[in-house]
Amino acid sequence: MKRETLLCVVLLVAFISGLAACNTMHGVGKDVEAGGKAIQKAAH
Repeated sequence: MKRETLLCVVLLVAFISGLAACNTMHGVGKDVEAGGKAIQKAAH
């Protein structure tokens, strides 16, 4: 359970960092999509 929590925290930090780096709405969409794919990959 601790490993899953750590993974979620790491993904959340990466996602927030990606959002902070975006300059356009198009970039935000790509970051959201990439974050979703990473979460799906981690769940399997």
